[in-house]
Amino acid sequence: MKLSHFNFDLPDELLAEYPSENRDESRLMVLNRKDQTIEHKMFKDIIDYFDEDDVMILNNTKVFPARLYGNKEKTGARIEVFLLRELNEEQRLWDVLVDPARKIRIGNKLYFGEEESLVAEVIDNTTSRGRTLRFLYDGSYRDFRAKLTELGETPLPKYIKRDVQPEDEERYQTIFAKNEGAVAAPTAGLHFSKHLLKRLEIKGVNFAEVTLHVGLGTFNPVEVEDLSKHKMDSEEIIIDSKAVNTINTAIKNKKRVCAVGTTAMRSIESSVSSSGTLNEFNGWSNKFIFPPYDFSIANCMITNFHMPKSTLLMMASAFAGHDFIKKAYEEAVKEKYKFYSYGDAMLIL
Repeated sequence: MKLSHFNFDLPDELLAEYPSENRDESRLMVLNRKDQTIEHKMFKDIIDYFDEDDVMILNNTKVFPARLYGNKEKTGARIEVFLLRELNEEQRLWDVLVDPARKIRIGNKLYFGEEESLVAEVIDNTTSRGRTLRFLYDGSYRDFRAKLTELGETPLPKYIKRDVQPEDEERYQTIFAKNEGAVAAPTAGLHFSKHLLKRLEIKGVNFAEVTLHVGLGTFNPVEVEDLSKHKMDSEEIIIDSKAVNTINTAIKNKKRVCAVGTTAMRSIESSVSSSGTLNEFNGWSNKFIFPPYDFSIANCMITNFHMPKSTLLMMASAFAGHDFIKKAYEEAVKEKYKFYSYGDAMLIL
């Protein structure tokens, strides 16, 4: 399949600037692959599609406040610094994106905070917008991380044009977030409320937690028509024995195994055994899933509505079938479903 197969017109007003008031009251489109049917529900109705000993796979990564604003030495120019990944704890080295990048060269210093309580020096150019920074901070590592948290803000996606608000800190985080390391939320998980999780638990649904620290590679635009030539950035994945046992038991018993989000799906598909079961994993993966693709672990998926030409849409298309997902998206636009991070959800059975 080609990149142009994943283009469609998305009206600006369908991009969700704010989340629904209650997490589980966003809209839910249910796609049944076998019957090729589409239903319109509320997210909390998802409980009706799961039974005892079915498994939901949750990505428990936690978003950190990755967006900082600093001032360049001498000129005082305001520079946005987006923290991507920590390279060296001891030396306080980080891979970052800077904007505007043309102003930032090796050797420049950036000052953060009203009192300039944090300073960083640019020590390398990695891509057109990418830089490596060394943070200069006298305190302990723990104090340094606390300072980053204090100065950083919730990294809402760029398409959300409004300013970050205090409630975004809690709302742009799943309720099962535990392991800090993501620069963007695994958004399918944002629809789960504590109440809904409890109801699923009472019904006998099991949960398996994996960790994929979402990087910006997930959202990097695909710029080649031939999808096989697109390279995904690597993201860190951890799948422990507890998750493996829960998921493999469900596979063996022919239960519903549901990946909550594209990141959960990419995690499990990065560690499949030759017999089609899940293996433990602790490392990095740059797996890119696009049609045609044979999925090994999950037989069900929850996902949001994604942007045109995105790798996320390509994965949903590989799972649901390209023609079916195209039809569903046409219906979503017609029915005014909300798209992207704070948008509505889709259940693919």
